[in-house]
Amino acid sequence: MSSLPAQRVELIPIDRITVLNPRERNQRNFKEIVDNIAKVGLKKPITVTRRAEAGGPFYDLVCGQGRLEAYMALGQLEVPALVVSADREDCLIASLVENCARRQHHSLDLLQDIRGMEQRGYSQTEIARKTGLTYEYVHGVSRLLEKGERRLLRSVESGHIPLSVAVEIAEAEDHDVQAALSSAYERGLLKGRKLLTARKVVEMRRRRGKGVRTGDTRKRTPVSAEALVKAYQEDAARKRSLIHRAQATRDRLLFIVEALRRLSVDQTFITLLEDEDLATLPQNLAERLSPTLEPA
Repeated sequence: MSSLPAQRVELIPIDRITVLNPRERNQRNFKEIVDNIAKVGLKKPITVTRRAEAGGPFYDLVCGQGRLEAYMALGQLEVPALVVSADREDCLIASLVENCARRQHHSLDLLQDIRGMEQRGYSQTEIARKTGLTYEYVHGVSRLLEKGERRLLRSVESGHIPLSVAVEIAEAEDHDVQAALSSAYERGLLKGRKLLTARKVVEMRRRRGKGVRTGDTRKRTPVSAEALVKAYQEDAARKRSLIHRAQATRDRLLFIVEALRRLSVDQTFITLLEDEDLATLPQNLAERLSPTLEPA
């Protein structure tokens, strides 16, 4: 797509502007935009192109939907706009490129924008070049989109899971997902809090699926009694398994400690250790074996 040459800034009637690539907005961020424009005015005009149509002039929005909607929320009838020369397809692609190239993405934004560019015949290499993103990033996001991994994609965009690790999880069979996490840990890609968060995301993905809810999160589907019972039973089963493994480990440790304690008073065993120059024990082990010490 060629660049969009600027012509001039005009006051354009808002009701004559069509948004080609409408998108949902975070209401908190949108309120900040409205408040800022109300206090200091519009710092940067929106960008539109004139559309040839009877009864015009009419315009297609190239970029600036948030600013346009903020003006509408403030009751304004006109908005300052930079009028450029471009056809409808160029305007749509310019809007997609602007959305993709923002510093912070939302997983659903990427779903709409990168997929929109792919559906219009742009290769991943072309998308990377136009948006300023790396090819690896575009390719990874595309793979997640192809597999419907919106939950993983959202975790990537929030910085919880590296994109390469998310792709590995998406490509792995269910029984190999933990191996993918372990591999990422060994390579230093997931450490500390990020590893814990990644495990939670993987568990949520296993229980609730690859997708995420969209729309108004305040409208929640009522949870049935059967679903609550099932969730309780699954959680109880995990806790019982954890308790069982902990008790088994404790029993093995007690057995080992008691066996070593009895061997430590066996003269034949002591003589054998001395012959092998192993007459001393590590301090921690010796303290645990000592019968004179009170248990911690």
